[in-house]
Amino acid sequence: MAGGRHPGWGTANRIVPLGDAYLELVAVVDEREARESFFGRWITRAVADGGGPVAWAVRPDELEATAARLGLEIGAGSRTTPSGDRVEWRMAGIGEAASRPWLPFFIEWRDPARFPGAGATPVAAVTRLVLEGDADELSTWLGDHSLPLDVRPGESGIMAVVLDAPRGAVTLDREAL
Repeated sequence: MAGGRHPGWGTANRIVPLGDAYLELVAVVDEREARESFFGRWITRAVADGGGPVAWAVRPDELEATAARLGLEIGAGSRTTPSGDRVEWRMAGIGEAASRPWLPFFIEWRDPARFPGAGATPVAAVTRLVLEGDADELSTWLGDHSLPLDVRPGESGIMAVVLDAPRGAVTLDREAL
């Protein structure tokens, strides 16, 4: 489904709702604006490197507590939907996620009812996220969690997202994307 434009970032997105999760497909839509924003430059580099999964995010129970525990600053983001509605969120750890892609950034929706995974009938559910990275650092970063992660040594970040779909398991990996 159409997501919307990220003002000031030079990017826009489309959303694949998955109930309590979602996939966000991001593209650069204004190269000049993207060059002037951290997020836009991050996506531009990812596209130049061949695309594929770039980052992942986690919704902590309390963003402030998570940011304080890890010494992170909280920033804000927004996008305008095709219908003109403004969707807003707060996030922490995006710089760390950009430099160490096995780490997620943390996100909190200003209006939980606007969570992108909700609203539409989910087409699938995430059953596993396969990562290459530092498992100990990730464990410390996340704290207590019940996320379906498979972490392998390396530095590449997201290697695959495994979904349970109506016709069986679907694996979205770097080669498939």
